[in-house]
Parts: sequence; C-alpha cells; structure tokens
Amino acid sequence: MFAIIQTGGKQYQVTPGARLKVEKLAGAAGEKVVFEKVLLFSTDDGAVVTEVTRLSDIKVKGRIVEQGRARKVVVFKRKPKTDYNKLQGHRQGYTLVEIEEISKGKKA
Repeated sequence: MFAIIQTGGKQYQVTPGARLKVEKLAGAAGEKVVFEKVLLFSTDDGAVVTEVTRLSDIKVKGRIVEQGRARKVVVFKRKPKTDYNKLQGHRQGYTLVEIEEISKGKKA
C-alpha cells in the first residue's frame, strides 16, 4: 500500500513506516500531522485509485520526528573586472516526518 501526497509544492511517494524530509511544517517534534492532498493511492492488491471523489476520503497521517535545517549552500558571486565579490550562505529548513498510517474512507 502506498500513496502519493503533495506538500510544500513537491510530491512524495509514502508508505506506512517511511520517513521523509519535507518543507518546513508548523509544529513541534512529536505532534501529529495529516496530509489531505493525496494525488494517487494504491492498495495491497495493486488497484490504483486516481479519482478525485475517492481520493478525498483518503488521509495520510504522520508524526513529526524533528525540525531541522539542511547543510549550508554557499552562494558566491564574482565579477572580476569590477572587483565585485559577494559571499552568502543559505540553510533551508525541513521537517522530518514519519508516516504512521494511510487511512481509507468508506468509499475507497
């Protein structure tokens, strides 16, 4: 059983027990999170659900494991003839989520 969810402008394939890093979500470690934007759902027997009316009943539930920041990305700009140098760094925030269950509604 797996589902494809959308969060933070990106799509992720999730299964129960999987851990994934997503764009920063509100909440502290240990809190529950529900992903309601499910784009595709596949059952254990291989049946695939893509109909919007049936996907609205499926919810992906998870737990926030940690809030963190990724490794630093260095941004260096240089224009040699004008003696222009600019050095910047950026660390993107992320949330590590553990998927607990994929709950199906009555219609799915």
